[in-house]
Amino acid sequence: MARPDVIVIGAGVVGLSTAIAAQARGLSVIVVDREGPAAGASAGNAGAFAFTDILPLASPGILKKAPKWLLDPLGPLSVPPAYALKIAPWMFRFWRACQPSRVAQATAAQTSLMDLSKAELEPFLAATDTLSMLHKEGNLQVYESEAEFQASLPGWEARRNHGIEFQHLKADEMAAIQPGLASRFILGTFTPGWYSIADPKLYTLALAAHFRSRGGVIETSEISSLRALPVGVEVVAADGKLRQTGKVVLAAGAFSHRIAKTLGEHIPLETERGYNTTLPADAFDLRTQITFGGHGFVVSKLSTGIRVGGAVELGGLALPPNFRRSEAMLQKARTFLSGLKPEGGVQWMGFRPSLPDSLPAIGSAKVTPDVIYAFGHGHLGLTQSAGTARIVADLLTRQAPAIDLTPFSPQRF
Repeated sequence: MARPDVIVIGAGVVGLSTAIAAQARGLSVIVVDREGPAAGASAGNAGAFAFTDILPLASPGILKKAPKWLLDPLGPLSVPPAYALKIAPWMFRFWRACQPSRVAQATAAQTSLMDLSKAELEPFLAATDTLSMLHKEGNLQVYESEAEFQASLPGWEARRNHGIEFQHLKADEMAAIQPGLASRFILGTFTPGWYSIADPKLYTLALAAHFRSRGGVIETSEISSLRALPVGVEVVAADGKLRQTGKVVLAAGAFSHRIAKTLGEHIPLETERGYNTTLPADAFDLRTQITFGGHGFVVSKLSTGIRVGGAVELGGLALPPNFRRSEAMLQKARTFLSGLKPEGGVQWMGFRPSLPDSLPAIGSAKVTPDVIYAFGHGHLGLTQSAGTARIVADLLTRQAPAIDLTPFSPQRF
């Protein structure tokens, strides 16, 4: 095969979106993935385009909740004891990122990427014949006490300042939007401008099919290292196979830092292990996505079922899954939603690539501009996929990116 213009490493939603955007600029593109399209977090996420989620996970609010949450091994935020020492340097960086000045900077940067991603989304869906998969059914965040609601207000004020529409609701108003909520939830906030996809796995597979239909090639191979050439990049597979290309886009999710390390870069990428259970479609009459923020999980309506999941387990790539976390969230959902049928569910665990300041790494490698990083989106990979694809396509074709990439620099650490 002739040397391609671009090799994209990663066939998740970010990698495939980027490959399609590069292909649309007239570049020849090969996508390489260790397992194939939609094999990782792109298959099992909550299916939301969370454009209103502009506040970083690293924040003073999370520091207040963290001690209580960390005491519960099945709670919204946990670190398995077997991984605690290894993740300590990352946690220190996370703590530093919670300083108010840094949170303000991260919020501004996140907002710019969210705005771009939202603007790019529907044109991208239309171009890939996937617009029919987009749903606009909103999101309802619920609170169990006046104190919990009051604690959320600074975050909502920050969203208001960025032009995000929302409505605070009482119990009867919430019931009109979503019947069946337990009476323990006395207040809520509804965000009408919250989009979702019919099913994230089916969407990612549809992107793969679109890419192939226009001559794109997707190969299954594990990439072990990259070597900068005087012109271009040499891509080395785990089986020793070598291939040269003009440029590489590294979008391998939670495995990206291992490949970046072969170029001499030490990017502090960690893994938010996400858990969920997908129930049959008739398990509950869900009319909007519901966020149980105090418990760290959401309930989402997909075309293929009702998905109950979320939370953050900072446990790396090697530890075995702890599906008791999925069971704990499902048990809570039974209590929170009257009539929810918990039978027949399928459990899942996936790796969300997370950087300490909650921003992705988007930009060139230190040793060569011919390698572009596009990873570390945490739980916002689907949300920011179209915007990231636009930025990377601009970089590949030497055009000025639509937003300031300084806050997303892979070298910022």
